[in-house]
Amino acid sequence: MPPRRPIKGSRPRGLASPTPISSAVTAPSKNEFDVEDAINGLDIGALTLDVPIVNKKPVVEKPKPFPIMDLPSELRVKIYDYHFADIGPVVDIEPGNYFAIHKKLCIFRVCRQMYHEASHAFYRSKTFRIFPIDGRYAKAKKGLLARLKPQSRAHITSLELRLGPGWSKPYRSWVVNELLGLRDCHDVRFLSVFVEIDPSDPLFNGWRKSNGFYECFSKNLLGEILEGLPSLKVVRFDAGRSVKKAGDMMQGLLEVTKASKLNITWGPIRGWTDNDADEPDYESPVGPTTAIDWSLSPSNIMSVLAQQEVVA
Repeated sequence: MPPRRPIKGSRPRGLASPTPISSAVTAPSKNEFDVEDAINGLDIGALTLDVPIVNKKPVVEKPKPFPIMDLPSELRVKIYDYHFADIGPVVDIEPGNYFAIHKKLCIFRVCRQMYHEASHAFYRSKTFRIFPIDGRYAKAKKGLLARLKPQSRAHITSLELRLGPGWSKPYRSWVVNELLGLRDCHDVRFLSVFVEIDPSDPLFNGWRKSNGFYECFSKNLLGEILEGLPSLKVVRFDAGRSVKKAGDMMQGLLEVTKASKLNITWGPIRGWTDNDADEPDYESPVGPTTAIDWSLSPSNIMSVLAQQEVVA
């Protein structure tokens, strides 16, 4: 009986040694991901050497934000002045304010520092009208000055009072009270008073509410404004061509201003000076050549005007 072969090992038959299977799924390495991303990110135009691609869209690069806050404060103030240069010198409630002013004020919302700097530059460079003169806002309870916040009114340095609109029936918002916020305007040094018309002129006979009504109203209104501005120094008067300094309207305004012991200056339109006798004569370029009885009915006035020679 032949001898048995020795057993090479104690491993049972049928079990193979553990070797890696070549068909097993392996995870891609990081380098493989980087190569694929680089290939996918290539522009197709970069693969073409001679023939340009038709209808290739131009590459639009996003502009980088300008570091305005890194500039010196003096340059930032100059930039704010250029930004608000399109806004007129006098600010009032008007229909076009949304496109002319409101969009410009979006710069206030950038950050707190820009709000303080830009608001200071805006409110100090403009003259704000105390009461509205547009008839579309005649029924408004608040004027522009009353609608501003106290911190905004604190930056204002110049105000304007325009007398003439509503001379037969003053607007309801033309009232000096706590809501107007004159006490918050502690930096206002300059007040401009412009008189459009003088109802004491004989031209308004038969049309005014009563003799001396609007003159007294304007005088009291100016007196309350002067009393409410704590730091006011200068009052400048100007008027339309038909207004005389010797008229009841101007004499009442000058009286209350002199009583407040404020400096009085004169605007360029009327051409007044400190010399009362030196008043430029002005003749209306358009109008009837003779006096008209304005107490007549409107139809009779029109018939009289049709028969007269009118200077044009």
